[in-house]
Amino acid sequence: VQLQASGGGLVQAGGSLRLSCAASGTINDMGWYRQAPGKQRELVASISSRGSTRYGDSVTGRFTISRDNTKKTVYLQMNSLKPEDTAVYYCKVNAWTPTRGSNDYWGQGTQVTVSS
Repeated sequence: VQLQASGGGLVQAGGSLRLSCAASGTINDMGWYRQAPGKQRELVASISSRGSTRYGDSVTGRFTISRDNTKKTVYLQMNSLKPEDTAVYYCKVNAWTPTRGSNDYWGQGTQVTVSS
């Protein structure tokens, strides 16, 4: 299973960014996590294979997760960005393979920096 994340960058507070993560294989749940310097990695948002979503408390109402199953891609639309959203964002997918069964896979991470 390979993951390719893109879309990070530098944006001013109040701005928007859209992250994308393309996966291969038989994909189940997909999600985004983030890790700021000195902090633990935390859930940003997740979406099941049927489209059920879950959000971290700090991003609810500002971020929207979606997926395109034909492209095996998960998106994270981030609006009203705040400096505290600055972190490395990682996509994670749960995928099934014939050799390993169902496992979690992580993307390489993409930096999001929000300036005040």
